[in-house]
Amino acid sequence: MTYPNTQLFINGQWCDAESGRTLPVFNPANGAEIGRLAHAGVADLERAAQAAQKGFEIWRDTPANERSAIMRKAAALMRERAPQIAELLTQEQGKPVGEAKVEVMSAADIIEWFAEEGRRVYGRIVSPRNINVQQNVLKQPVGPVAAFTPWNFPVNQVVRKMSAALATGCSIIVKAPEETPASPAELIRAFQDAGVPEGVIGLVYGTPSEISNYLIAHPVIRKITFTGSTPVGKQLAALAGQHMKRATMELGGHAPVIVAEDGDIALAVKTAGAAKFRNAGQVCISPTRFLVHHKIAEEFSQMMAAHAQSLKVGDGLVAGTQMGPLANERRLVAMQAIVQDARAKGAKVLAGGERIGTEGLFFAPTVLSHVPLDADVVNNEPFGPIAAIRTFENIEDAIAEANRLPFGLSGYAFTNSLKTSHLLSQRLEVGMLWVNQSAAPWPELPFGGIKDSGYGSEGGPEALDAYLNTKTVSIFNA
Repeated sequence: MTYPNTQLFINGQWCDAESGRTLPVFNPANGAEIGRLAHAGVADLERAAQAAQKGFEIWRDTPANERSAIMRKAAALMRERAPQIAELLTQEQGKPVGEAKVEVMSAADIIEWFAEEGRRVYGRIVSPRNINVQQNVLKQPVGPVAAFTPWNFPVNQVVRKMSAALATGCSIIVKAPEETPASPAELIRAFQDAGVPEGVIGLVYGTPSEISNYLIAHPVIRKITFTGSTPVGKQLAALAGQHMKRATMELGGHAPVIVAEDGDIALAVKTAGAAKFRNAGQVCISPTRFLVHHKIAEEFSQMMAAHAQSLKVGDGLVAGTQMGPLANERRLVAMQAIVQDARAKGAKVLAGGERIGTEGLFFAPTVLSHVPLDADVVNNEPFGPIAAIRTFENIEDAIAEANRLPFGLSGYAFTNSLKTSHLLSQRLEVGMLWVNQSAAPWPELPFGGIKDSGYGSEGGPEALDAYLNTKTVSIFNA
């Protein structure tokens, strides 16, 4: 599919920026410029905000079953268009086209789940203390929302926010990633073609700091939702706090993987290994810190290295590719620095550890063992295809190490002990824990972290709560 130029979407219309300014889009597999995208200025943002207010006034009064029907139609369009959208996603982001198609198809599932859950946003009647009083609790949409999304899952991260907002009756302005603009634009096109009224959805691109500063402070916007790094999330949360705006923050992780002495080594390598190198490790819930019992560490390390070395790395559009390039030059530079730091501090490189070729942003799937505690890779999220292995003596030590960092997004464990599973479920400081399996972030489950990994949820009924105001109404009938 030919990669298109991407426009803004304001008040139901696709349009160029008022200034005419554009930005280039590059294919990370070969560095070629493949398209341009419109760069919004203040005038465009103001038009988007005013449109969002008008759209909200229409959408909040649209019955939930009608909103649901439109959303289900958008989901059907996403399934129908999945092959084409996946190809665009791979061209701009790099992941294998099979992974990209899963992301698009999963988006349809997410839309459908929220479409149905939105029909079950109930208030309640509270028994009064005076028989002449009627007491109701109402759930009402918070208002226009500003959403800020990252490049690693350009469809998935938009669809979670947009589906929850639309299901509850909110309008939304999406600031999608400039590096991967076409696939989220196609998601929004599906909603447009499904019949979402003008102004209910807006899409802008441009200078991230300018857009966030303008929209978060704008009186029309009543809530913000952000997925991205912890440092940026803290800045946006502080700005939201200054303006008393509700916020959902899904921030960085540095997921521990605890492989207990009784854990299934083959299962751990197969599942955690696949999760580690999915999307070249550019996943907020990617397993990164492998804490392995010392008695099985050597076997695990060798098997993990063999798994990494077996992966076919290349252009995501080429059949058989299992891992694509990194999404941008910044990640490539970061991977090289992380490995260099670990080596200098005594870690052993069992697999990978270097760039592949000179064309494209390819970095070999990397496994490090004997990684010291002061190495950067075990203290800061690598956000790339690097697995760092450390050993532990007893499960309490593993838990302490897992909880040592300020991150608390996700965690993984492999054990056949019910006692150990229970202990981990109680003691690990994470928002999500998967035991003896890879991550399964289904839309009906809460998705979010604790500590420096943010607050709020982008899954389950909890996700809808973030877009709703609770109003008490007490009526005295004389």
